[in-house]
Amino acid sequence: FSFFLLLTALGGQARWKITDGGIIRWDVTPESCPHSDHIEMAGEQAACVLRWSLDKDASLSVERSLVFPMLRTLPDNTHASLMQRMAVDIPSLISADGLCFGPGRTLEVEIDGMFRAVEERCLIEDEGPDAGQTPGFRLERIIFPSVDKPLLCELYTLLNIGGETLPVNIPEFSQRIVTPKENGRDGSYIIEASILGTGTYTLRPGDSLTFSAVFQACKVSGGELLVPDVQAELAARRRFITDDIDRALVLETPDPVVNTLFRYSKIRASESIFRTAGGLMHGPGGESYYAAIWANDQAEYVNPFFPYLGYGKGIESASNSFSHFARFMNDDFRPIPSSIIAEGRDIWNGAGDRGDAAMIAYGASRFALSLGDRAEAQRLWPLVEWCLEYCRRKINSEGVVASNCDELEGRFPAGDANLCTSSLYYDALLSASYLASELRLPASVSASYRKQATAMAANIEKHFGATVQGFDTYRYYDGNDLLRSWICIPLVMGIENRSRATLDALFSPLLWKEDGLLTQQGSETFWDRTTLYALRGAFYAGASELAGSKLSDYSARRLLGDHVPYPIEAWPEGSQRHLSAESGLYCRIITEGIFGIRPTGLSSFTLKPSLPPSWDEASLSHVRACGCDFDLHVSRVKDGYEVTAVKGDSRLTRKVKEGKTVSISLEKL
Repeated sequence: FSFFLLLTALGGQARWKITDGGIIRWDVTPESCPHSDHIEMAGEQAACVLRWSLDKDASLSVERSLVFPMLRTLPDNTHASLMQRMAVDIPSLISADGLCFGPGRTLEVEIDGMFRAVEERCLIEDEGPDAGQTPGFRLERIIFPSVDKPLLCELYTLLNIGGETLPVNIPEFSQRIVTPKENGRDGSYIIEASILGTGTYTLRPGDSLTFSAVFQACKVSGGELLVPDVQAELAARRRFITDDIDRALVLETPDPVVNTLFRYSKIRASESIFRTAGGLMHGPGGESYYAAIWANDQAEYVNPFFPYLGYGKGIESASNSFSHFARFMNDDFRPIPSSIIAEGRDIWNGAGDRGDAAMIAYGASRFALSLGDRAEAQRLWPLVEWCLEYCRRKINSEGVVASNCDELEGRFPAGDANLCTSSLYYDALLSASYLASELRLPASVSASYRKQATAMAANIEKHFGATVQGFDTYRYYDGNDLLRSWICIPLVMGIENRSRATLDALFSPLLWKEDGLLTQQGSETFWDRTTLYALRGAFYAGASELAGSKLSDYSARRLLGDHVPYPIEAWPEGSQRHLSAESGLYCRIITEGIFGIRPTGLSSFTLKPSLPPSWDEASLSHVRACGCDFDLHVSRVKDGYEVTAVKGDSRLTRKVKEGKTVSISLEKL
């Protein structure tokens, strides 16, 4: 079945496969070339969009789009990270026995939080069509960002596979760019590519050598170029993947594609965190969005995920982002800015109020509950309370929350009040009611928020409920007569009045295409975020058969298709960039959709399992939410599921009917 999905995703051409180690690999064949793709990778002080391609002869070329978020250009706005593209071909600089290397023939490509390729290289000895046809060397390259330094590293291993002992020269090389002083916040910057491990080596048959290339940047005044230990940098990158990612929130299902994309999404969601002057900041990336935070990408999308993974830097970045937003609370209830940019020194609110307070209230309250840290919950409470009051004051005569636009910032119409903002506000009210009880506030506080949530659900139904294109679903705003992908949002929040017709609309040919959901019926534009929300909402609404099929299709396309290996932002905008928070949304399909986790306290949650029909069981091991380390196992039984939660030596087993919820208290385990 997985092989069938793979063939479907590739239009019949099986390029990528999942290895026994859970890594995607392409065993290159002439029939699968040419091919090109791009992938983003990041560390605390550098990011890179690696554009790579194999020509018809399987010769590999790379272009590195380097980003240094804390080296700021002018004007110091959202997009002011120092950036430079460099396409130097490092292997072409090597010589052996005085001869140049010819173009390589790539044998395999692997991606696992790093880019790895293995090639065969020939020496060019003669002119003519038969020149350099006998491979003499095998070259392995691994490309990755430093975990904590402003570096992109490339580690090369050259193996003599010929029959002769040959002298090999790794030349001294540097390519340096000095930027104009007037273009930088801190004056001029140096961007440099250089080779480490230079010299002449004698390689007998079967011998190998390693050398490296480093791409880095620093300030001219007060900065210093580094001479790093690239082997140590590689070990640190691998530790990030194996220790921080692979040992927490481990998914096991019968579908290896979903398991693997979940793992990869954990990597991408967690790596794009930058150590700025304003503290750790999670950034979307995409050669545009760094050293800054947004009310949607960070507060709403990825921050509520980090407690489940238990990734320390992710949790710190989430807490820090809410601290930055809290700086803008005010007695007059003017809007909190949509984005805090330039390492926290400035703001962007060019689209006006996008419903940002609802996004922040939703994200902060879910984050606080899932984290399970009482002190952090108390610290975040004033922000949640303020954002909810802001939204209450924006309720219009129809009883729903008014805003200037939505998170698409005017790309598509959103009216004066949109479905997304009111749905986020509804869920935030519920979370606030749980949080108020946990913080031992007067019972009237929790009761008031719950009452407001009930009223908001009724007003969402009354104002947005409508027949659109023959489906008894939701209009996205007053006057909307075309289907919109964001009609999925009530399903995610547990509002199921119109779930059947909404699901029919979402997965009809009017909206669902091969890449997922169109933003609006009749357009060509898709944003992965709504597809990811819709899949999560479909599972939570109990449509596991339909959602399971679509999840398999989507996962195979993103992990094993022509553009791999992560969820993407959008098309045609952004050329399907690997924005980081979308990977967090993919993970939440599993945690909050298939397992149906909904935090109800600092150490309690409900589960609403919804396994695809082809799955008899699914497990999440080492869930780090609620301040614990516990496992969840769901198995199919007659009329529903058996749910087992394990914490240490304690075990709790409950049965739950299909479509129903079961409460879990970790304090009682």
